[in-house]
Amino acid sequence: MLSQRLKYSRKTKGLTQSELANKIKTTKSTVSNYENGYSTPSNEMLISLANALDVSVDYLLGRTDSNAIEPEENEYDTTEEINKLMDKYGIEDAAFFDLEKWKAMGPEQIRELESYFQYLLRKSKELEDKKKE
Repeated sequence: MLSQRLKYSRKTKGLTQSELANKIKTTKSTVSNYENGYSTPSNEMLISLANALDVSVDYLLGRTDSNAIEPEENEYDTTEEINKLMDKYGIEDAAFFDLEKWKAMGPEQIRELESYFQYLLRKSKELEDKKKE
């Protein structure tokens, strides 16, 4: 399976064995041996091959029929999401973290803020509990 998918992926990318070998810093004969099933790449080499061919290691190994590289399930950029929210609600970085604006808050605003912090902590704990299950 590996040998067939490796050869197919290389040809799909329009690469010769020599070109692929140069990309992964090995020899043409090594690539030929992988494609003919005479030898098997190490884990590190398998990763290099997948990267050079823009396919997943799972595809090369026959664990999936999709040669597309799927994003990690847990790939989530918290900072990016917070920045999107700050843009959406017009919160400027400097203004949001301006201590003088926080000091100007009245007692009712402080209570609302505390209530919101409690909500965030509760939600965070619920998420942690779900992860442990």
